[in-house]
Amino acid sequence: MAEVSAKSFIPESFPGSTADISGQIGLLWELIKAPLVVPLLRISVYICLAMSLMVFMERLYMGIVIILVKLFMKKPEKRYKWEPMRDDVEIGNAAFPLVLVQIPMFNEKEVYKISIGAACNLSWPADRFIIQVLDDSTDLVIKDMVEKECIRWASKGINIRYQIRETRGGYKAGALKEGLKRDYVKDCEYVVIFDADFRPEPDFLRRAVPFLMHNPDIALVQARWRFVNSNECLLTRMQEMSLDYHFTVEQEVGSSTHAFFGFNGTGGIWRIAAINEAGGWKDRTTVEDMDLAVRAGLKGWKFLYLGDLQVKSELPSTFKAFRFQQHRWSCGPANLFRKMVMDIATNKKVSLWKKFYVIYSFFFVRKIIAHMFTFFFYCVVLPLTILVPEVDVPKWGAIYIPCIITTLNSVGTPRSFHLLFYWVLFENVMSFHRTKATIIGLLEAKRVNEWVVTEKLGDTLKNKSNAKAAPRKFRFKLGDRIQLHELGFAVFLFVCGCYDFLYGKNNYFIYLFLQVITFTIAGFGYVGTIIPS
Repeated sequence: MAEVSAKSFIPESFPGSTADISGQIGLLWELIKAPLVVPLLRISVYICLAMSLMVFMERLYMGIVIILVKLFMKKPEKRYKWEPMRDDVEIGNAAFPLVLVQIPMFNEKEVYKISIGAACNLSWPADRFIIQVLDDSTDLVIKDMVEKECIRWASKGINIRYQIRETRGGYKAGALKEGLKRDYVKDCEYVVIFDADFRPEPDFLRRAVPFLMHNPDIALVQARWRFVNSNECLLTRMQEMSLDYHFTVEQEVGSSTHAFFGFNGTGGIWRIAAINEAGGWKDRTTVEDMDLAVRAGLKGWKFLYLGDLQVKSELPSTFKAFRFQQHRWSCGPANLFRKMVMDIATNKKVSLWKKFYVIYSFFFVRKIIAHMFTFFFYCVVLPLTILVPEVDVPKWGAIYIPCIITTLNSVGTPRSFHLLFYWVLFENVMSFHRTKATIIGLLEAKRVNEWVVTEKLGDTLKNKSNAKAAPRKFRFKLGDRIQLHELGFAVFLFVCGCYDFLYGKNNYFIYLFLQVITFTIAGFGYVGTIIPS
C-alpha cells in the first residue's frame, strides 16, 4: 500500500462542495480510526465491563444477604434489648428520657403545618420533649406564618421553640448545630430530626427510643420513608422504585451486617453524646447527614435500621426539583469520599472488614461506580461501538448482566414491576446528571457546595384543582423546561440508532430509539408535575 501523507487528504484550499468536504472527513476518519479510535474505544469497553461486574457483584451480594436476613435473622426487638415504654406511677414522667425534636425549615410555605402538627402529636409526655423549629426562611411572610403556628401549639401546652439565625451559614447542618447549642437542650439525651415534609406517626418515639435506652452502643435509629405522593405522576413512581430498593436492601444490609449505614438526614433519632463525640455537625459537604454517620461509625458507634418503623414524606414531583436534589445527593457523597477515604483507611477503632465495606461497597461502588457505569456504558460507549463495528461488546455485558442487575433492583417495589423497563430508561437519563455531579464532587470543582432546598408542593395541586378559578396559565421558563444536554444526547443516540438499523447486526436500535424518546421527553421538560401559575 502506498504511503499516505497528510497532503494526500488535506487540500490546500477547500473547493466548497459538500462531496469534497465529506470525502476529506472520511479520509481523516479512516486514518485515525485504526491506530487511535479503536484501541481507545476497546479500552473503554473493558473498563465499562469491569464496572458492570463490580455493580453486579455488589447487587448479588446484597441480594443474598437480604434473603438470609429475612429467613434467618431475628427481628431487631430480639437482637437488641428492647422494652416497651410504660408509665411509672412512682416516678411519673421521669421514666421517659428528655427528647429534642428538630424541624429544620427554609421557606416551607406548603408543608410547615404538616410537620409541626405531626411533631406536636407525638405520643410522649409533654414535659419530656422539646420541639425546636429551626427556621432559616428568607421570606418574611412565611417566617411570620411559621412563628404564629408555633405560638398556636405553645398555647395548647406543647413545649415548642421557634428559632431563627442571622445568616444561613452551613445551611441545614448549621441550623442543626446551632439548635444543639441552646441552653434548654443541655438535659436532652436524644434528638430526632424531621424535615419539613415528614409526618411521623404518634408512636414513633415509643418504638424507637427504647433501643437507645437499653443499648448504650447504639448511636442512631433510622426509620424507613414512605411517600404520600408516590402516585402523583410517573416521576414520583420512578423515585419510589429507587428509594424503596435503598431502604429495603441497602439500609437493611448495612444495619444487619456491620451496624452501619448512611443516615438519611431525617426520620432518625440520634444519641446526642454520639453526635458530640463524632465532632458534631459539619457543613464541609452537601451531605452533612452522611458525614456525621461516617465519623460516628469510625468512633465505634452502632446504627440500627427499623424497616417497619415508617415515616410519611413527600417526593419532589417537578423535574427541576428532582435534578437539584440528585445533584446534591451525588456530588456530596463523592466529595465526602475524597475528604475521608484516608481517615477511614487509617482508622484503628473499626475492623478491617468494616473499613473495606465502607470504602469499597458503601462509597466506591454505590456512590461513584454505579453512576458512571450507567452513563458511560449505556449512553456513550455502547452507542459508539455501533459506529465502530471493529469493537465488539459481549452479549453477557450488554444484555445479560444489566438485566440481572435491573431485576435485583426491582425487589423493593413489586407493585411497579411493570414499569421496570421505563425505569431503566429514565435512570439512564438521570445518570448523566449524577455522573456530572459525582465528577464535580471528586474534583471539588464549581457547584461542589451548591445547596438548593428541594421544592415541596404539599397539597398545592390538590387545592388548586378543587378551587373554582379562571383558566390556568402554565409557567414556562426556558431554563426550567428546555434541557439542551438531554436533547443533545437524544440526537446522538438517534444517529447511532439509525446507523445500527441500516448497517448494524445486533439490533441495538430497538433500545436506542426508546432511549431517544426518553431523553427527548426529559429534554422538553415533560417529566413530572407542571405547576400552574
